[in-house]
Parts: sequence; C-alpha cells; structure tokens
Amino acid sequence: MKSEIIVRSAKDEDLEGIKSLLLQVLTVHHEGRPDLFKGNTRKYTDSEIISIIHDKNTPVLIAADENDQVMGYAFCIFQQHKDSHILTDIKTLYIDDLCVDEKERGKHIGSKLYEAVLDFARESGCYNVTLNVWSCNESAMRFYEKMGLVPQKIGMEKIL
Repeated sequence: MKSEIIVRSAKDEDLEGIKSLLLQVLTVHHEGRPDLFKGNTRKYTDSEIISIIHDKNTPVLIAADENDQVMGYAFCIFQQHKDSHILTDIKTLYIDDLCVDEKERGKHIGSKLYEAVLDFARESGCYNVTLNVWSCNESAMRFYEKMGLVPQKIGMEKIL
C-alpha cells in the first residue's frame, strides 16, 4: 500500500523529525567537504528551529506521511532587494535547505515537496525560486536539474 504524502507548514511538533533530517544533510556535506563542515552536528539548534518555524519570513514546508511523520522538509527564506541601485526589486523565495529522509528517497517525496515550494512562492508573489547546492552533492545537483533548475551563478574557490 502506497502511503499518502501531505505537504504542509512546519509546526513545533515536527522538531524531532527536522533534527534527524538536519543531521543527515550535514553528514552529506561533511563527507563531501570535511575541510569545511564539522561532523555529527546540525545547522540549527532546537531554539533556532522553533524560531524559524514561527517567522513568516522563513517558511518551512514539511512532507509528512499519513501518520504525520516528517519525511522531508524545505527551509525557505524570502529575499528582496528594495531600493538597490543595481538590482531589481523582485521578490525571491530562496530554498535554504531541502531534504528527504534517506530511507524514503526514490518515492517522489522530493518532487512533491519542491512543487509545493513553487506553488507557495507563486501564491506569495515571488518572481523566482533560488537555491545553492554544493558541487560535492552530485545527487542533489541531478535532482535539481531534473526539476528544471538551471545555474544562476557559480561560486568558485582555490584552496591554498
């Protein structure tokens, strides 16, 4: 039997599920770039997660199963450069972090979550959706390309 996936706004009760996924994301980054990312930690503390969930400028969408268990998330941030002398005044929804539980991958949860982000951005009057992806995370890059994203800008480095 195929489980029903529901995408909704995050709530305080999602904290434990979110924390587990944050650890998975950081592990991928640590394995890809141990020179930059510490292992066995996560991007946000408990209190930071709760603050983000309650901030209207940092919407978090959750993909949950029929038992309301967190299977994925998308942390987003509204961005807008008002009165910039070089940038237009467009409203952007930046995907700060998108993750599907490694045990649930291949079930199109990421696609459903990403499509919900696009719908949310349209409903919020956004011009575009942007994100950054580390080049060491090849599976994420393939996923985003499959979703139709194209490079906007490229960060480069020279390790000394």
